[in-house]
Amino acid sequence: RPCRNAAGHFIQKEYAVNNTPNAASAPYKTQMEAARKGILTAELECVAKKESLDAQKLMGWVAAGTAVVPANRNHAALSAEGIGAGLRTKINVNLGVSGDCNDYGLEMKKADAAIECGAESLMDLSNYGKTNRFRRALLAKSTAMIGTVPIYDAIGYLGKDLAEITAQDFLRVVRAHAEEGVDFMTIHAGINRRAVEAFRRAGRRMNIVSRGGSLLFAWMETTGGENPFFERYDEVLEILREYDVTISLGDALRPGCLDDSTDAGQVAELVELGHLTKRAWERDVQVMVEGPGHMALNEIAANMTLQKRLCHNAPFYVLGPLVTDVAPGYDHITAAIGGALAAAHGADFLCCVTPAEHLRLPDLQDVREGVIAGKIAAHAADIAKGIPGAREWDSRMADARRALDWEAMFRLAMDGGKARAYFESAPSAAGHACSMCGNMCAVQTTSRILAGEKVALGGSRATGFCVPRTGNVRVF
Repeated sequence: RPCRNAAGHFIQKEYAVNNTPNAASAPYKTQMEAARKGILTAELECVAKKESLDAQKLMGWVAAGTAVVPANRNHAALSAEGIGAGLRTKINVNLGVSGDCNDYGLEMKKADAAIECGAESLMDLSNYGKTNRFRRALLAKSTAMIGTVPIYDAIGYLGKDLAEITAQDFLRVVRAHAEEGVDFMTIHAGINRRAVEAFRRAGRRMNIVSRGGSLLFAWMETTGGENPFFERYDEVLEILREYDVTISLGDALRPGCLDDSTDAGQVAELVELGHLTKRAWERDVQVMVEGPGHMALNEIAANMTLQKRLCHNAPFYVLGPLVTDVAPGYDHITAAIGGALAAAHGADFLCCVTPAEHLRLPDLQDVREGVIAGKIAAHAADIAKGIPGAREWDSRMADARRALDWEAMFRLAMDGGKARAYFESAPSAAGHACSMCGNMCAVQTTSRILAGEKVALGGSRATGFCVPRTGNVRVF
């Protein structure tokens, strides 16, 4: 699959797939336990190579919980990735069917497109019918990490109404996903009775916008019980530990509009997530923590600091944040703006948002646009964070532009195909220039002047010139 090297651009290179020893014979259960025991697993070594990082340093981060390597021992096709401080910002792509759009073939095409565009992670958010056949097919072919939200699948998997599902039923679905090979799961364990009380007191313009959070809230209110994922958290951790599944602690009370950001409900749940993080680490279970949501630009930096402080520097996974509520159809842009700022201030994992957000299930083109927007945000943040190799990618692009080496520019571009199509769609008559400047190309003119060459200006059509680096000067 496309792998990005230390300098930041994508290269074709094969890395070892997940070849963790059989659980019965391995001296460790999880990547965190292995790191704590000083064991360099194939997955840790793979990540260290991709990041051009000393493996011992990576092991220290995983042992401390500030980085994770989601790698279910049953996901044989996986090419492992690392998420956390000191590592490149990774991006996730959501896909999956709904009751209104249930074409699994199209979802598989979206998965292929996302990986081709450079996504490191896919989440199957299917919430209709028996989804395990699609999930197994996805796991069989995907070198990217696979995540799920088990509560989405519970109703279809179990064939019961929400109020009839028991706590044990929810755990059955968690185990089923773990056995299939899912690398990380979003578990909304933080929306307990205490957090719900804070949510009710605060009052909200948009209430609960998390699908998983709303289902658990409804279950709790209908049955009168405590959140089963919170009440039976130790059992959840035991399942995840058995298969080395990373827990992604879901933000059920994330803000769904600017007015609800950083309110009592969001912060109350975050306090609970910090406690749950430490409990997972005690079992050697790797943890990510999920975050907002919708949030004004001026609140993002403080929220990143708050999350890292309350959740003990566990990797932070954000949806957006979307920095305005009024751009439906363009929310890949509003999310990329927020994502870049969030990642620059500490977020480690960005969930791509497509132009279809809030409007419909995304199509294939929506997914491509969402991935590229997410990659731009992630890379911009990596430059700001000083991730090794990030800025060098941009420096090579600058060198190619100075030389007017279009083939090099297309190779270095995040989306070289689109860049080439734009360039070739309106060719310039002025040799190597693009049609924006034509004969008045500043790059070529300045290079010639600095090289001591004479530039003749004049003529009725244009002034200046632009030529390939090898060839005769054309003067107009």
